[in-house]
Amino acid sequence: MADLGIPANTIAVLQKYDFNFQKKFGQNFLIDTRVLEHIIEESHVTKDDCVLEIGPGIGTMTQYLAESAGMVVAVEIDKNLIPILEDTLSEYNNVKIINGDILKTDVRAICDEYNGGRPIKVVANLPYYITTPIIMGLFESKVPLDSITIMVQKEVAERMECGPGTKDYGALSLAVQFYARPEIVANVPPNCFLPRPGVGSAVIRLDRFSEPPVRVDDEKLMFNMIRAAFNQRRKTLANGLGNSGIQGITRELVQKVLEEMGLNPLLRGEAMDLETWAEFTNKVIVKLA
Repeated sequence: MADLGIPANTIAVLQKYDFNFQKKFGQNFLIDTRVLEHIIEESHVTKDDCVLEIGPGIGTMTQYLAESAGMVVAVEIDKNLIPILEDTLSEYNNVKIINGDILKTDVRAICDEYNGGRPIKVVANLPYYITTPIIMGLFESKVPLDSITIMVQKEVAERMECGPGTKDYGALSLAVQFYARPEIVANVPPNCFLPRPGVGSAVIRLDRFSEPPVRVDDEKLMFNMIRAAFNQRRKTLANGLGNSGIQGITRELVQKVLEEMGLNPLLRGEAMDLETWAEFTNKVIVKLA
């Protein structure tokens, strides 16, 4: 089978099937063998692994994954790509193609059926418009995951990796870092894709924690407060949370907790790391009891 990482081979497949790119699915196919090899290398996929690929497109990265992994389950939303995938991946007996929306797919059932319930690895060139829902959906559903290695918009990758006090730091940074250790492993320019996207891209690997790095008594409350704080990031934490509408959370309560923690009552949420947020949440819970 022709290596689809080579641009001429991708173009030949697209012409053979008279395929038209669907903007609504955010389709940008990788056409750079070095980038593909680097993604496989950084995902640490071996023959012992079952890999979930989201949005395989015409099967470019799927070919590389099938060479390295024990099993690849590729979930593709665009039904027009299914016959193409059945053609380009016909030589591989360790690939299962599923036509479906990953946000509505039972990933735990995939783990059970194809990997005996053991943790899987996710590798994907994600559609940029739904990157965050896909990642958070995988984490929050508590499916058995070893790691997620994904191509995303460069600025989104930077948001996942950065810490307090930086302009990119926000709710996504804290959410990802609660579940996994993020590391940007490659920057990828637009000319590595067909069609070329209007933004730079990056590959980031998220190594899933077996246990979160902090202890928090109400995970949902913590993330509700984090989102409220970053929705009004120019305001102090007390003001932002005080008018957030979260039950029981007042400006006075927030200031009191910050003072008990030895922190400035005029502090902004963007100055707090994950550990501080967890401690703050636990103290708020005690006050609300």
